[in-house]
Amino acid sequence: MEPTLPSVLIVDDNEDVLLAAKLLLKPYASTVDVTPIPGKIPALLAATAFDVIFLDMNFTSDGTDGREGFYWLREILSIDPQAIVVLMTAYGGVETAVRAVKDGAIDFVLKPWQNEKLLATFSSACKLRESRLELDRVRSKQQYLNEESAGLTHDIIGRSDAMKKVFATIAKVADTDANVLILGENGTGKELVARALHRNSRRAQDVFVNVDMGSISRSLFESELFGHVKGAFTDAREDRPGRFEIASGGTLFLDEIGNIPPELQSKLLSVIQNKEVVRVGSNAPRPTDIRLICATNLRIYDEAAANRFRQDLLYRINTVEIHVPPLRERAGDIQLLVEYYLPIYKQKYNKPNLRVTAHTMSGFERYAWPGNVRELQHVIERSVILCDADVLEPADVLFNSMNAQPREEPETGTFNLDEIEKTVIRKVLQKYEGNISKAAKELGLTRTSLYRRMEKHGI
Repeated sequence: MEPTLPSVLIVDDNEDVLLAAKLLLKPYASTVDVTPIPGKIPALLAATAFDVIFLDMNFTSDGTDGREGFYWLREILSIDPQAIVVLMTAYGGVETAVRAVKDGAIDFVLKPWQNEKLLATFSSACKLRESRLELDRVRSKQQYLNEESAGLTHDIIGRSDAMKKVFATIAKVADTDANVLILGENGTGKELVARALHRNSRRAQDVFVNVDMGSISRSLFESELFGHVKGAFTDAREDRPGRFEIASGGTLFLDEIGNIPPELQSKLLSVIQNKEVVRVGSNAPRPTDIRLICATNLRIYDEAAANRFRQDLLYRINTVEIHVPPLRERAGDIQLLVEYYLPIYKQKYNKPNLRVTAHTMSGFERYAWPGNVRELQHVIERSVILCDADVLEPADVLFNSMNAQPREEPETGTFNLDEIEKTVIRKVLQKYEGNISKAAKELGLTRTSLYRRMEKHGI
């Protein structure tokens, strides 16, 4: 983004001083607001985030001790701790200058000033303001990165034709700043696609900010996304940047964007279009520079047709669409995923010799995986935990959905009553995910009787 000129506020009870300072600084600033009334300062700061404030120290005809100036200096810094304030007075001395700096002013200007000196002070003040804002942004980003570091994700795993199409689109789109909409069922890996886009983009060295739109309440929507200023609401104890500001320079990923209530969609659209945010409690716009990636598991075009999702917002976020296929459509990827996750959980739960039989792998491949890759990962972890031997058998795998569970015949293929009983017990245990009480109730047994039969059959 091109650098923007700073905004300036001049507070002095002398109209000639205000006019002279405004004419001098106007060519170097985007905005020069002036007021002879210091009582207007809070309202002016609420409306604009001034980069530099020139503040007179005396506002009464007989005032020479600067008490009014020091009072308003404290008020300004209580409103904006990052404010850059330059004090001005015709009654200055070394002692006053030292106190001004100690109380939070960054410089001290004597009236009447020399234009070159005032411009030099103004230039230094602008540089300091930018440094403070940049430090604030860096701290916010670092805090976000520290919070997110525990949840870092892995690369996308897949070699099926369906995933090759996804990889090809990522390769074409990643190095652009085009807005991307990722569509797919829950658990398919939409966030992994978003991270891959960021990792292969020109913004890869900057932050990737992930926002789960479904978890943000309506009351906190604007504060979380756009930030707030101190005192904007009861718990706003300090200025806080929103996710748009934190992500500036990098990538902002709005996950489950279809869950945004219609009344809040217009606010999001405005920020995306104008590339600037206004923090809650302020009227001052702040520029943002993000690469926007969104995702949803909803049929978003049906939502738009039903007027539950704004069409203009949909068109704004979907310059490019990427469809992530469900796991049931990824023939050949299931074994690859099992082989990827199994060593992770073998190491985590100290079962280095555990292996999967061909019969068990066949069950994995025949299962419909309604929860997609996320479900597969959880099933493998649970199976590793519950398996007592070094071989993961079909009976050790407890699937989450009985409706989609692979159909297995009794292992003996006979009508032997013991084998039939063993198979029935296994299936009921699978149905209730190992819950002994529920399984015993369905089988018409007591818990003790079920335990005896399980021990008898080695289950």
